[in-house]
Amino acid sequence: MSVNDDLQWIEPVLELIRSAVAAGIPVIGHCLGGQLMAKALGGSVTRNAVKEIGWGRVTAADDDAARTWLDGTTDFLSFHWHGETFSVPPHATPILSSPYCANQAFVLGNSLGMQCHVEMTETMIRLWNRQWADEVNGNRGPSVQSPSEMYEDMDGRLTQLHAVADKIYSRWIQGLRHD
Repeated sequence: MSVNDDLQWIEPVLELIRSAVAAGIPVIGHCLGGQLMAKALGGSVTRNAVKEIGWGRVTAADDDAARTWLDGTTDFLSFHWHGETFSVPPHATPILSSPYCANQAFVLGNSLGMQCHVEMTETMIRLWNRQWADEVNGNRGPSVQSPSEMYEDMDGRLTQLHAVADKIYSRWIQGLRHD
């Protein structure tokens, strides 16, 4: 699905995101959620040059926003499953990129929109490969891995990914505090 699809729930979700950000309520979005955030906040969602499916390295921007949100992590293997990408909304700061998708994450105040998936589990990866096998099988290339490639060293990769996710979510949670 795409945030550009004519689905009746999309506009109310976009408005909810805009209202939450305007009120200073932290919002976080992964993949479609990041795309919804980008569109709601003035960015656009378009087809990416290639599909990006499987494990791929993302690199942090060399700036204070990235250092704050990633607690010093400069690059890591993340999981990807997308064919579209977002532009960074006005006043937001890009913090992650990859070789196949320039905009992997942005921050706007205490909100974070991501194209990549830091929330993955082994169960999710195996389920997605069963549910969307045609998408993987029909798009082999350097940016699309086979299921067997995705399963290589999955425990080690997930352990490292979850360490980064803990940093991101810990930073996001700080925005939930009320003084």
